[in-house]
Amino acid sequence: MNETCAMRAPMNQNKDNTVLGVAVIIATVFTMALADAVIKFASAAFPLWQIFVVRSLLAVPMLVVIALCTNAADIRPRSPPWAIARGLLLAFMYVAIYAAIPRLSLSVVAAALYTGPIFVALLSACVTGEKVGARGWAAVLLGFAGVLVILRPHTDAFSFYMLIPVIAGLFYALAAVITRAKCPNEKPQTLAVVLNLCILFVGFFATVIVAWLPAGLGAVYPFLLGDWIVMGAREWRLMTLLACLIVVIGIGLAKAYQSAPPSVIATFDYTYLLFAAFWGFVFFAERPDSPTIAGMLMIALAGLLVTGRIPMRLMRR
Repeated sequence: MNETCAMRAPMNQNKDNTVLGVAVIIATVFTMALADAVIKFASAAFPLWQIFVVRSLLAVPMLVVIALCTNAADIRPRSPPWAIARGLLLAFMYVAIYAAIPRLSLSVVAAALYTGPIFVALLSACVTGEKVGARGWAAVLLGFAGVLVILRPHTDAFSFYMLIPVIAGLFYALAAVITRAKCPNEKPQTLAVVLNLCILFVGFFATVIVAWLPAGLGAVYPFLLGDWIVMGAREWRLMTLLACLIVVIGIGLAKAYQSAPPSVIATFDYTYLLFAAFWGFVFFAERPDSPTIAGMLMIALAGLLVTGRIPMRLMRR
């Protein structure tokens, strides 16, 4: 009897962790979509690097307070190289997303970015030694076809900016796999602090680079190459909101991918597509066109297929 109970306990614990991970990732991507909408709104006034620096300077003290209030006072990473690698990958992901976001609708950015969960599943298979198999390759082809439907190369609708979120998707996938494989025992608060320190570093470094560029170059793309602006009360409120959102996102991403296998979490990651379309409509009255909707559905189906949520026999019908 005792042996039976001992065997059942880990199964229930894994089940509870999976439920927790799914709930956390849905809440997190809802917040991510909102943050991206706010960034798109702010891109008309702020340069990206000012957002990176000021937001993280506000977020890090918030995270330290949260750590102290949750008995996690020691927020030093157990494996600094992997925590930093994960933080830099996510920082580069944000650079790629935000570089394109002033020029594209949120729905298009979301669809291109969410080739990431396909990368997550395939990279997870490589890390664990699992074979990709027919299902995996079918998902890759379906997802790639979905991206082509959205990007529409060789048409007037195509923009090279559409390729940037796909790169962001790869960064996101690499960070997700590292979170699960190399940082499973790190505290979510720790990973969130490291993430914001990496974003802070990238923001400072880019600011220095931009300062050395010719003065008139900022007019080409102010969001990436423009000078910092003077901040009043309204701008500080906006930055405080963004800091609160990145705190939730930083902790949520770490907790979700620590709680369940990346392939499972990646499946529910796709709710970002819905939330991005929702916030795009609320903030900017954006309505995705038919090819974009079709491509989004194809990418989502590819993710469900590669993670095993759609039987292959249904795809053959």
